[in-house]
Amino acid sequence: METATTRRTRITPEREAELYEAVLDLLREVGYDALTMDAVAARTRSSKATLYRQWGSKPELIAKALRHDKPTSLEDIDTGTLRGDIHAMMARSDDCQMERDTALMRGLFRAIHDNPELHQALRNLLIEPELTGLNDLLRRAVERGEVAADNPALEFVVHMMVGGFAARDLIEDRPVDRAFLAAYIDAVILPALGV
Repeated sequence: METATTRRTRITPEREAELYEAVLDLLREVGYDALTMDAVAARTRSSKATLYRQWGSKPELIAKALRHDKPTSLEDIDTGTLRGDIHAMMARSDDCQMERDTALMRGLFRAIHDNPELHQALRNLLIEPELTGLNDLLRRAVERGEVAADNPALEFVVHMMVGGFAARDLIEDRPVDRAFLAAYIDAVILPALGV
């Protein structure tokens, strides 16, 4: 039995980066619900058929644009200490990028809850790779003896990190910046892990 394959047009990496940037700009401007494939096609001077052929759906396109905007992985971070690793991970974004990321995520939170396809696409392309990288950092800390293997906070590190991002904006009406994250890591996350 033969399986059908989707024919994909060859898009240069430069053109792909242009498309992703346009998608993220539109997402910041109008939010997820008002962002349409027609608007993306018009903004990028491409056909809607090409967009669907390349990405299949709006959630997939948005998830890939977000992943492209955050191309670094955590695999190459290994400073020799958990504190160094977590601070190195946070240092990969500057204050301007963090503010832009916070604005994007704020706009996506509601859409994620209302759209299971978007939620799944973001989990597959953005969340799971980040969790894997963070879990690798934590595993190495346990192997080095920095963190006890039975420390109950290990399973909540990602929750604490996401909480720091969300709470600053919600409570203080201020975007997260590097200074806040450094203080938060040292005052909340590392002590919870016994570091």
